[in-house]
Amino acid sequence: MVRSSAPRWGYIITAMLAPAALAQSDIDPVLKYAWQENVGWTNWRDAAAGAQGVFVGSGHFLSGFVWGENIGWINCGDGTPGGGSFYTQAPLAGVLDFGVNIAGDGAMSGYAWAENVGWINFGVFATLPGAQRARYDFTARRFRGYAWGENIGWLNLDDAAHYVAQRCLADLNGDGLVDFSDYLEFLNLYDAGDLTVDFNGDGLVDFSDYLEFLNYYDAGC
Repeated sequence: MVRSSAPRWGYIITAMLAPAALAQSDIDPVLKYAWQENVGWTNWRDAAAGAQGVFVGSGHFLSGFVWGENIGWINCGDGTPGGGSFYTQAPLAGVLDFGVNIAGDGAMSGYAWAENVGWINFGVFATLPGAQRARYDFTARRFRGYAWGENIGWLNLDDAAHYVAQRCLADLNGDGLVDFSDYLEFLNLYDAGDLTVDFNGDGLVDFSDYLEFLNYYDAGC
């Protein structure tokens, strides 16, 4: 399997100090773990009780932090990609604009950073079959495939039982149903400007998020 090189290291410190614009994690409260053979389980939801866990939003890019018990925090991006809807993986104003991107077909790319183990590459590896490349399955609302850490090896997103999934987005009260109580919960969060309902992941709560919620609400779970 091909090991891909990481971006330039000169911007690591300033990148890690850049301010984050994170929404509440929308990872499923149960399906939140991925396995890495050399470092164990990684938890994609529970950073700061979910306030800084991974956020998928409408599916253009990731933000937030993964926790690995044996390696510490993994930063998937600050939620403000320099390309608007994608992280450029290039230095912008002296800060490295790194993070994990999701293309329209679900293919993942870009880098996450863990201070203790370095870069984790979600990009395409030519030697991997398409079915094993890191990607977001929009139908199943879950991650699939493998990402590569130069110092730890393959991160498995593909297990049939233990994987990372996005929760049903319109189920705001977490009861497994989409009903009027979720609509009322949305209105409360919307009025408060709570980033839990920043469904398009742009760091704002506005009318576009209201329209996005209506789409999720109509679709149900």
